[in-house]
Amino acid sequence: MNVLFEEDGAFKTATILSDNDTSLQVETSTGKRVKLKTANVLLRFTTPAIGELLARAETEAQGMETEFLWEMCGDDEFAFADFAADYFGHAPSAIEATSVLLKLFSSPIYFHRKGKGRFRKAPTEILQAALAGAEKKRQQQEQVERMKTELLSDKLPAEFPPMLQQLLYRPDRNRLETKALEAAAEESGQSIPRLLLKVGALPSSHDLHLGRFLFEYFPEGTDFPAVVAPPLPDDLPLATVQAFSIDDATTTEIDDAFSLTRREEGGWKVGIHIAAPGLGIRPGCPIDAIARKRLSTVYMPGNKITMLPDDIVSAYTLGEGQARPALSLYVEVNADYSIAGQHSMIERVPVVANLRHHDIEPLFNDETLMGDLPDAPYMPELKVLWELATVLEAGRGKPSANQNMLDYNYYVDWAQETHDGPGVVTIDRRKRGSPLDKLVAELMILANSSWGKLLHEVGIPAIYRVQTGGRVRMSTAAAPHDGLGVDCYAWSSSPLRRYVDLCNQWQLIAHLRGEEPPFPPGSAELAAAMNDFDLTYSAYNEFQRGMERYWCLRWLSQNKLKETTAKVLRENIVRLEEVPFVFKLHSQPAGVNPHDRVQFALEKIDLIDIDLRGKYLATLPPLVADDETGGEEGEEPLA
Repeated sequence: MNVLFEEDGAFKTATILSDNDTSLQVETSTGKRVKLKTANVLLRFTTPAIGELLARAETEAQGMETEFLWEMCGDDEFAFADFAADYFGHAPSAIEATSVLLKLFSSPIYFHRKGKGRFRKAPTEILQAALAGAEKKRQQQEQVERMKTELLSDKLPAEFPPMLQQLLYRPDRNRLETKALEAAAEESGQSIPRLLLKVGALPSSHDLHLGRFLFEYFPEGTDFPAVVAPPLPDDLPLATVQAFSIDDATTTEIDDAFSLTRREEGGWKVGIHIAAPGLGIRPGCPIDAIARKRLSTVYMPGNKITMLPDDIVSAYTLGEGQARPALSLYVEVNADYSIAGQHSMIERVPVVANLRHHDIEPLFNDETLMGDLPDAPYMPELKVLWELATVLEAGRGKPSANQNMLDYNYYVDWAQETHDGPGVVTIDRRKRGSPLDKLVAELMILANSSWGKLLHEVGIPAIYRVQTGGRVRMSTAAAPHDGLGVDCYAWSSSPLRRYVDLCNQWQLIAHLRGEEPPFPPGSAELAAAMNDFDLTYSAYNEFQRGMERYWCLRWLSQNKLKETTAKVLRENIVRLEEVPFVFKLHSQPAGVNPHDRVQFALEKIDLIDIDLRGKYLATLPPLVADDETGGEEGEEPLA
């Protein structure tokens, strides 16, 4: 005697070895012996053999129409064997009874299970709803299959473009497009970004990385809402100075400028002039809301996203040939470069020149300072300011820049294109700590520390950059900055580019005008702005570092290098010598030490994961001059 039973949702057959009324000892077709409760037996049969019943019943069931079975059964609960007798019109064979069981069991929409071998037909309204749901699922699965097939055929489905960013950066796994994309990626063996790039969903890998950042931090886009620029104040005194700025060639938000005037009693009056958008942009106004949301200008090679609209920037930037509102710190400097006093003013400052590094540094550098400076505009003024900066640096006991480090400037020509996409990058190396660097850094440190100290002394809160115990943090309470060697340091010199500088400028303006500050002591609003800025600024900087790494790889790719050199930092972590890209050289053998130079072959440049794979070739002799790269993580920016 044989039995049919259900176990773990599957039907099985076995031969009875012993029958103990409430339980059976049976042996399956695989030879496995099982103790089976009698109540779990669905059918007892002698023929066919246990290995044939289910296969023959399945063949029989295929000829049955589910709709006909549903129509012929009653509304009451029934056993499959009884229903089989009604269906066939006679006592069913084991194969016939089992075929009905299999058909009922495989049609859960039409027949609801009510126990082992027992069913009830689905009510009409429930059946119709279930059939509609099943049809919808079928159609959806067809859509998924169609979209998957299109992707695998290098075609972008029409449904994808409107929701491309969501698919890439925050996929909803309940959506059909996501299911199709994931299925296509799995079948093709490619990651989702690589697959979408292949089908032309993105113009280039650059758009992938930029898009991820914009999706998170600029979900509404980078365009500014329509705002009316406030009129420039027309009641400010005009400073009797001739100011000039010193900036990189690409700088448009010119926050700072300098002036130098001889004093009758000897020495000079040095002016540090900071653009004053805080005079027109007031706390709570629509433009403030924009700046409060963005918190900082975002920098990346070849582009930037400004904190303020262009017309606001152009109205307040210290552009050449303009007299712009400024917050000025005047420092009275004796002939020996000691400071006799200082005071601050709100005024209009005439800017007579916007000097650029690439024009000035060939004339004003370590070598030219050793002899007679060239006969060129602003050389005498720059020399006096540099000599003052040298004294200020010595007074702090801290160098304003590590002169053994290199800075890298990235310039992208978007008019050109390579096989990696639009843009050809140029990466220039520039030694940090040049006379111009020192000059600007020291005067910015002087302004930021002086204004921070002023606000602290008069009891007006500000946002300070603090460094104690090696840890850099932000605070609304004045505290030392050990890295710079100053008692306090309040970012105030970049109000066109950083929101905390704008907040500090509002506080300074209020003090100089004898007004109540926008942020009183204990201001929760000031603390919130500081905390939001700290998080956002860190994220912006992380994005900038990531895009600089990306463009380093683009530089390698466009120059079609087969081999290059790197410096070992630790173990198998190396940094390229030509561009500042750090990666793991896995093939590097034991015995290579930190600071060694190695040569390796470029095996793979990955612009999606922003990674590089190389094969170690040789260890090289050291260079005569071994400079470090700049911009290490955790380094405190000065301006």
